[in-house]
Amino acid sequence: MRRIWAVAPALLVSGSLALAGCSTIGEDGGGSDGASSPDRVVLVTHDSFSLPKPLQRKFEEQSGYDLVVRGSGDAGILTNKLVLTKDDPLGDVAFGVDNTFASRALDAGVFAPYDASLPAGADQYRLAGDDDHELTPIDNASVCVNVDDTWFASHDLAPPKTLDDLADPRYRDLFVTPGAATSSPGMAFLLTTVAAYGEDGWQDYWSRLMANGTRLVDGWSQAYEVDFTQGGGKGDRPIVLSYDSSPAFTVADGTSTTSALLDTCFRQVEYAGVLAGAANPQGAEALVDFLLTPEVQAALPDSMYVFPVDASVPLPKEWASFAKQPTDPYAVDPADISAHRDEWLREWSDVTSR
Repeated sequence: MRRIWAVAPALLVSGSLALAGCSTIGEDGGGSDGASSPDRVVLVTHDSFSLPKPLQRKFEEQSGYDLVVRGSGDAGILTNKLVLTKDDPLGDVAFGVDNTFASRALDAGVFAPYDASLPAGADQYRLAGDDDHELTPIDNASVCVNVDDTWFASHDLAPPKTLDDLADPRYRDLFVTPGAATSSPGMAFLLTTVAAYGEDGWQDYWSRLMANGTRLVDGWSQAYEVDFTQGGGKGDRPIVLSYDSSPAFTVADGTSTTSALLDTCFRQVEYAGVLAGAANPQGAEALVDFLLTPEVQAALPDSMYVFPVDASVPLPKEWASFAKQPTDPYAVDPADISAHRDEWLREWSDVTSR
């Protein structure tokens, strides 16, 4: 998220939620409270991780382990730390590495194999190329362009529907997005354009976007909460990069004032994995299993603003009505992301700084 939507998660994501209370929270960087031992499980995660206290207590009661949560920045920073400390892991289990960063962690040998039993519908979220099942899908959300329906109605202008529309002069100076170099959803949007226009075509698309007055900001919070006309900050941009879940949080008088453009989406999936060399691998496996239980999966929309991977879990009422998911989101092979991420970011920076 990773956002108010963890995303962001992912998700994911630039804004962040405070960590929910837990039995012990080790400060990032170490300390005795965060040390691994056989009677506790140390979870290394992004700063937007939030699990309701009753569920944390339930895990401790059922497993017999104390749960220690160590926040480590956003998804990108988390992945980098896991790679740099793979020979002396920061904990036992990690949550929050997403499909845009996962291949880097796998290539570095960060995780140990663990073939968790997945709930209904979760197989579709497995990471391509993860033949040893080192990463277990826990949640998902899609980064999508969102529009302020009330703004477009009041201006008698049909809202955009596609990526190409964003470069149409009718929508000049209306779109704001977090940048790919400073934001997880911004990176996901860059990958969307790579998937849509190809490795040799996305650069021209971004040139057209920028020529049409696209505003780049550092993170999701600035884009949505400040610049977006429905974000509460009296913004002046009625088109914003956000999430497919966002319209569930702009409901007034029984209807949402915003829509996600489902033909512009890139799905982010967040994973959990047992860290190679963990002091308590059994406890780590128990926590991965717990994150897949119906109780935790049902809590994800309200606690971390993401969709569960368990297809049998009912969504909150407003999610079921207004948080529509894309049926065919854009995707880029994780191996291609790993091989080309730095190159694409350099090219993106060159195009957007002209």
